[in-house]
Amino acid sequence: MKPSDAAFAGSVPRLYETLLVPLLFEPYAADLASRAASRVGPNADARVLEVAAGTGAVTRELASRLPPHCSIVATDLNPPMLERAAARGTARPVEWQQADAMRLPFPDSSFDAVVCQFGVMFFPDRPRGFAEARRVLRPGGALLFNSWDRIEDNELAAVVQAALEPLFADPPRFMERTPHGYHDLERIARDVREAGLPDPRIETVTLRSRAPSPRDAAVAFCQGTPLRDEIAARDAGKLDAATAAAEEALARRFGRGPIDAKMQAFVVEVERG
Repeated sequence: MKPSDAAFAGSVPRLYETLLVPLLFEPYAADLASRAASRVGPNADARVLEVAAGTGAVTRELASRLPPHCSIVATDLNPPMLERAAARGTARPVEWQQADAMRLPFPDSSFDAVVCQFGVMFFPDRPRGFAEARRVLRPGGALLFNSWDRIEDNELAAVVQAALEPLFADPPRFMERTPHGYHDLERIARDVREAGLPDPRIETVTLRSRAPSPRDAAVAFCQGTPLRDEIAARDAGKLDAATAAAEEALARRFGRGPIDAKMQAFVVEVERG
């Protein structure tokens, strides 16, 4: 991962929330929050920590599914993303806090579950991030996270990346490198074990990615993710051309109307002994 891969600033949080969240994250958010709710059960006094909450897709699902008095702390490294999440709001109060997953500002054994949706790919040191989750979990508590499968099994990302290749001598590969760069199941299990946790349960979950049009999907990827900065670093004047190329490639593949495409990810669950 390059340092710029974690840059969610400027107009990115707004486009991420309005276009990318419904396109990619909402279906997996419902799945992950449902698993967390099953882990917590009827324990109304449970505490749940969300790491890398982004603009709050999972947070909103947790607020709807967890017992009413179960407390939720949602954190992210990027204040602009949390500000967007807080502005949209949740069904009940949530504590929003800026925090680095590598150095969580919470006491040992203070949460019943730690949840992270599509954030572990951005961790600069994944075993360390998992070890921090283990540290703040109570005995018997669970870490739940997901990570995208390889780019070839995620149709929209694959089409967008291929569409940008003819535009640049050194094409942007943010999507393949980071969001879709952590899909080796043996490596994931090894990183979890290195953090002092037992072997994880890993499940492949295939869902559908839907967008109103190729334009919406192209803007979501090219302007609502750090791919925008990678394009600008090569040629700041080519952002519109890159978005148009992605739109045309998506239209050729899926048609000019609503898009329905395959997306695939892994869901990882592991208990602290």
